[in-house]
Amino acid sequence: MLAAAVPKPAMHVMAAVMLDALGRVLLAQRPAGKHLAGMWEFPGGKLEPGETPMAALTRELREELGITLLRADPLIRVPCHYPERELLLDAWQTDQWEDEPQSLEGQALQWLPPEQVDPSILTPADRWILQALRLPTRYAITPADVRPGQRGLWFERIGQAIERSRQLVQLQLPLWPRELVRELAAGLLPLARRHGSQLLLCGDIEGARRLGIGVQLKGRQLATLSERPLPLSQLVGVSCHDAADLAQAERLAVDFATLSPVAATHSHPQTPPLGWSRFQSLAEAAALPVYAFGGMAPAHVAQARDNSGQGVAGIREFWL
Repeated sequence: MLAAAVPKPAMHVMAAVMLDALGRVLLAQRPAGKHLAGMWEFPGGKLEPGETPMAALTRELREELGITLLRADPLIRVPCHYPERELLLDAWQTDQWEDEPQSLEGQALQWLPPEQVDPSILTPADRWILQALRLPTRYAITPADVRPGQRGLWFERIGQAIERSRQLVQLQLPLWPRELVRELAAGLLPLARRHGSQLLLCGDIEGARRLGIGVQLKGRQLATLSERPLPLSQLVGVSCHDAADLAQAERLAVDFATLSPVAATHSHPQTPPLGWSRFQSLAEAAALPVYAFGGMAPAHVAQARDNSGQGVAGIREFWL
């Protein structure tokens, strides 16, 4: 009997998300002859045995761009599954380096504002890094018990939230007629675009497509879809509860997920919470940015970040 093949350990590859004084991010084009040639990526390279991530990133940027990295912080780790081997793309963010980046290995370089990067020019794994860079740390969701008669009040409250800070806002309004939710989104859209915020409809793919905004897919919609329901220019989030949900979200190539419940909630007291340890293990195994949801408040952002999350999503605590 032949012995079973021993799987190769995942190749650990570092990627640098470099932001200059104008807030632009540096992209490098993969050269001819390489896998995914012609596509763009964040610069970096393979972590060698015995190296720390920071040491590897410093060495790779010196060799590739001729700069001296001074500081960087973890942004997101993206597991990649290829037929020939597993790869872990470990992205760190920095705005501190010495000298001017230049192409030392013949690769084309370009600086672009993150919001102007077309995700379709990036490798699939680098698209999730771009989303982790572009997405805020807070995701506010409207309470489910808001009544249609409170439209004026909530138009004002959502507008104020958008003006206070760049964030995601999901219009979860199950008591409203669908067209009224779409009208609310259309009315808020100019303000959201002016302040760099993103609006998402809850489960309404067609409405999101018409308005050119995002959608948050419900858990039960996951099993009904075989491909991403909106173009790359429109955000797609997914409500997840376990590893299977997150795997399906990856297959659909969505932009981010919420994972819940992290803590106990009043709305679902019978559902056992994941806790931070389980949340971290699931978020680290997922390729896409993951928001902690369920019993969360804005004050939990740092804890979510420390546990491999993009940030926190919440309902009532986000409207106080």
